[in-house]
Amino acid sequence: MDEGGEAKMGMLESFMKAHENSFKSLFQRKKSSLSEDGFDSSVNSPRPIPQLSPIANSVVSHCSKILEVPTEELQHRFDIELPESVKELLTYARNLLEFCSYQALHVVTRRPDYLIDKEFCRLTYDMMLAWEDPSVESVPQDKETPTSSNQEVEDEEGWSLFYSSSTSMAVQVDDKKTVGQEAFVRIAPVCAAVADIITVENLFDALTSSSGHRLHFLIYDKYLRSLDKVVKSAKSSLALSSFQLAEGEIILDIDGTVPTQPVLQHIGMSAWPGRLTLTNYALYFESLGVGLYDKPIRYDLAMDMKQVIKQELTGPLGARIFDKAVMYKSTAVVEPVYFEFPEFKGSGRRDYWLDICLEVLHAHRFIRKKNLKDTPQAEVIGRAVLSILRYRAVRENFHFFSSQYKTLLAFNLAETLPGGDIILETLASRLALLNVSASPRNGAGTAYVKRHSTLSPVALLTLNQLGLILQKHADSDGETILVGDFCVGEISPLELAVKQSISDTGKAEAAKVTVDQVKVEGIDTNVAVMKELLFPVIKLASHLEFLASWEEPSKSMSFLVLTSYSILRGWIKYILPSTFICFAGLMLWRRHFKIGKPLEPFKVTAPPNQNPVQQLLKLQEGITQVEALIQAGNIVLLKIRALLFAVLPQASDMVALSLVFVAAMIAFLPLKCIILLIFLEAFTREMPYRRESNSRWIRRVREWWIKVPAAPVQLIKPIDNKKKKPVDDKKKKR
Repeated sequence: MDEGGEAKMGMLESFMKAHENSFKSLFQRKKSSLSEDGFDSSVNSPRPIPQLSPIANSVVSHCSKILEVPTEELQHRFDIELPESVKELLTYARNLLEFCSYQALHVVTRRPDYLIDKEFCRLTYDMMLAWEDPSVESVPQDKETPTSSNQEVEDEEGWSLFYSSSTSMAVQVDDKKTVGQEAFVRIAPVCAAVADIITVENLFDALTSSSGHRLHFLIYDKYLRSLDKVVKSAKSSLALSSFQLAEGEIILDIDGTVPTQPVLQHIGMSAWPGRLTLTNYALYFESLGVGLYDKPIRYDLAMDMKQVIKQELTGPLGARIFDKAVMYKSTAVVEPVYFEFPEFKGSGRRDYWLDICLEVLHAHRFIRKKNLKDTPQAEVIGRAVLSILRYRAVRENFHFFSSQYKTLLAFNLAETLPGGDIILETLASRLALLNVSASPRNGAGTAYVKRHSTLSPVALLTLNQLGLILQKHADSDGETILVGDFCVGEISPLELAVKQSISDTGKAEAAKVTVDQVKVEGIDTNVAVMKELLFPVIKLASHLEFLASWEEPSKSMSFLVLTSYSILRGWIKYILPSTFICFAGLMLWRRHFKIGKPLEPFKVTAPPNQNPVQQLLKLQEGITQVEALIQAGNIVLLKIRALLFAVLPQASDMVALSLVFVAAMIAFLPLKCIILLIFLEAFTREMPYRRESNSRWIRRVREWWIKVPAAPVQLIKPIDNKKKKPVDDKKKKR
C-alpha cells in the first residue's frame, strides 16, 4: 500500500476511535428501543415528574433505571404507601426524592466495589445537589443543571451519566455546584460505609474545613477513593496476617513496619522495638528479633478486665520525658505496658492510636453494659470498625490536625458529648429491633412501610459486602433490603438524640469561650477579682461583726432581740427559702425586663504590677502559709486521737463528761432552743458584762489545749521492688 493509502487508513482509524462512544451509544439506543417482541419500548423510558426540578428529575430517572421501575410507578408507590405527614405540599418533592434515592442506594451498595465506582460518586453527589433544590420553585435561575442530552448517555451496565464527562462535571461543581451540610447529613449516612449518623456532621466539617463549609465534588470523590483504599488495605492485611486471628477478627491498622517509624514497647525499665496491630478485639505486639518478629503478645480489649488506655509520658530507662506513648493497663498484666510512637514533630501517631484503641474499648464496654448478644453485638463492633476505617481515610489523605477529625469515632464521641449517654441509650433501643434476615424486596416501598417494626444490621452487612466478614450469619442474599436509621421525610430517634447533643455542645462551647475570656493571670489579680465578686458577702459579714462587737449597744441589742424572737417563733427556717425566692425573683425580673440588653462588664481595680521575682516570693509565702495550716490541722487531729485513746486521763475525763452533757442537751432540748443558746453565747461574748469573763475562759481553754499531747507518728519509707525483680526472675530461671 502506498503512503497515501496508509495516511487514509490512519485518518479512518482516528475517526473511528474518536467517535467510538457515539457509535456505541447509537447501537445501544437502537437495541434498547426494541423489546423482545420487536415493539418500540421508548415510551417506557423515564418520564419527568412535574413537581421536581430538572436535577431532581435526573436523579429520579437514574433511580428508576437502577430499580427497574418506571418513575410513574415510583411516584404512585410513594403516594399510596407512605403516610400523609410526608406528602405535604411544601416537602413533597424533597420526600419523593428521598424515597427514590434511598431505595436506589440500597441496591447500588450491594456491589462490593461501589466505593471506587465513579458513577456511585456522581449519583450520590447529585442526590445531595437535588436534595437542596428538589422542586421547580426552589431552583435558582443562575445555577446550571444537567441537560436532557446528558441524561441519555449510558455505559455498559446501563448507568445513566448526568454529565458528558467527569472533567466538565468537576469544573461545574468547583465553580457553582457545592453541597451543604443538611444535604450531606440526609444522603451520606444511608450508605453505612460512607458516613455514620452519629458523626456525619463532624465528617462534613472535616471535609469542608478549607472550602467555606461547602463540599466540592473533587473533595467528595477523593474521600471515597481514599476510603476504598483503606478498605482494600484492611482486606490485604487480613489475608497476609502473620499470626492466627479468631473468627470474626478484623485487622484495623498496623504500625511499626517501617524501620524509620518503629513502635517501642516499654515494660518496666526495658524497651523493645516491634510491630503493633489493632483488631476489633485486641492489640497485638510482635517484638523484632534477629530479622524476624517474635510470637505476638495479645492485649485484650473485649473482656471485662478493667482496662485503662490513656496517653502517657515515657522515655529511656523509665524516664518520663517524651509525650508520645499510649499506656495499657489491665488485671491481666503485672505492670502497665507503654507503646511509644517516636516522631520528630508533634504526637500525631500517638493521638491516632489512642483514639482508635479507645473506640474499640468503648464499643465493647457498651456491649457489656447493655448485655448485647449475637447480631446486636456484631452490629456494634461493625459500627466501630467502619468508624475507624473512615477515620483512617480522612487522616491519611486529608492531613487534618487531630482536633479536627478525632470525633469521627462514634463511640469516642458519645463518651465525650453532652448527652452522649442518651445517644447510646437510643442506639441500644434501635439495636433491639435488629433483624438480620430482613424482609425481602416485595416492592419498592416495603421497607419503608415496615420501618417501625424491624431494622437491618447495616454495618454488619456492609462489612460483609465489602469483603470484611465479621460473622457467618452476616451473609445476605441479593433480595435483602438494608433498612437503616433513616426514614423518608422523618427524623429518627437517633437523629433527634444526636441533634440535641450537638445543640448542647454548641451551648457548652459558647460558655467555654466566655470562661476563657474572663480568666486572668497572677495570684494578686485573681484575689482582687474574688474580693470584688464576694463584696456583698464580705460587707454583710463586716456588719455582723460590727454588731457583735457591741460598739453601739442600741443597734446590737435590737438585733439580738429580733433574732432571738425569730428563733423562738420558728421563723429561722424561712430565711434560706426567702433568700432563694429573692434570687429567683431577681433573675425573672432580669429575664423579662432586661431582654436584649448586654450584661455590663464587672469592673475590678487591678493590683500593681509585680516582676517575676516578686511573684515567686509571694507564691513561696503562700505555699508556706498553706503548709502551716496543714501542720496545724494535723496537730489538732493528733491531739484528738490522743484524747480518744486517753493518753492524758484527766483531759479525757473532762472531754467525756462534756460530750455526755452535749448529747443530753441535743436529746432533750428542742432544736430552736439549742440554736438560740448557740446564738446568744456567740453574739454576747463582747458585751461589757461578759467581755472579761469570756476572755478569761478562752485563756483557760487555750492553756488546757496546750497541755494535751499529740499522738505519735512514724514515717515508713516505701520499699522499691523494681530493682529486685530482675534478680528474682534470674532465681526463678535457675
